[in-house]
Amino acid sequence: MRSPPETSELDTPSRILMGPGPSMIDPRVLRAMSTQALGYMDPSFLEIMDDIQELLRYTFQTDNEWTLATSGTGTAAMETAIGNIVEPGDTMLVPTNGYFGNRMGKLAKRAGGDVVTVDAPWGEPLDPADVADAFDEHQPDVFGFIHAETSTGVCQPDVPELTDIAHEHDAITIADCVTSLSGVELRIDDWGIDAAYGSPQKCLSCTPGATPLTIGERARQKIENRDTDTGSWYLDLDLVMEYWGDERNYHHTAPTTNFYGLREALRLVAEEGLENRWERHLEVAGELRSGLQELGLEPAAEKEYWLPSLNSIEVPDGVDDTAVIDYLMDEYDIEIASGLGALEGDIWRIGCMGYSARRQNVACLLTAMEDALEAQDFDVEEAAIEA
Repeated sequence: MRSPPETSELDTPSRILMGPGPSMIDPRVLRAMSTQALGYMDPSFLEIMDDIQELLRYTFQTDNEWTLATSGTGTAAMETAIGNIVEPGDTMLVPTNGYFGNRMGKLAKRAGGDVVTVDAPWGEPLDPADVADAFDEHQPDVFGFIHAETSTGVCQPDVPELTDIAHEHDAITIADCVTSLSGVELRIDDWGIDAAYGSPQKCLSCTPGATPLTIGERARQKIENRDTDTGSWYLDLDLVMEYWGDERNYHHTAPTTNFYGLREALRLVAEEGLENRWERHLEVAGELRSGLQELGLEPAAEKEYWLPSLNSIEVPDGVDDTAVIDYLMDEYDIEIASGLGALEGDIWRIGCMGYSARRQNVACLLTAMEDALEAQDFDVEEAAIEA
């Protein structure tokens, strides 16, 4: 018989999380998650699910009946949306201007869809004219786009213009709002978005495991009128909504503690007020952006499509991006991240989300960043003058 391994009591280090996610968990969320578990059909637990749905409708700014928390991370919600909406033989249009548009395409292919692309450089948003041209050329059934591209720090402007183009061609729209939900302006119904998903561990400052998802009437009708079953039984919305809807038929084991945390995170959004929360992220991230520029560091995303919740910063010539990341972690217990994909090594990604989006965190990061740059003989004063 194997001997039991020797382990110590859990003792995680205290970090200031300013990367692309997770963000720091709000203490109220942690307290809620310490609550004892309930049964999945317990009337009190079903009331918690009802609360989550109503709070999510507010946070998404939607009246969609099919609004819920997917059991899983943001990728599970992405797969739920795409896997239910895209049928074999459907054509899905996806962007090429970031890491997560590429992931949308991969999931669409696994759902049996034919994937076509609309192109834009990494670090820039989609041009509506290019989207219109892609629709004229490919006539897609589904259009997926990234509202807040975590890999580049770009927030897609002109969303209603994009959804109008799609609807003129009778296509369903799916929006990735992982790094925007509750952090920057997002209006599902007013902007004509048919399906969208967010993330609990970014601007909501919760833990991964129960992910916001909303499905509008047009997308719902497409799902309910599928010719084939959804490839995933676990993520089949027709079945899942029997549990979240009026029927209350058990489908799969709900992540109880994650639901507690998500409910409390959404209560915090409602208490602060969405518009106040959007403004807080904008103000605090603006101080971060200005402070970094004073250190001679340039934002990678232009101001008109800057994503306040995820700031992409150019790595100066002669500076080792990884060395700076390591210095911040080792000396200050601050986490930031490097670029992904085509921007790996070219940018830092600095989050300003939820409970992490506080002025004291920004002040600590700016002090630490100055030290990290000077440790590499980067002349901050000279670079600031040149900038």
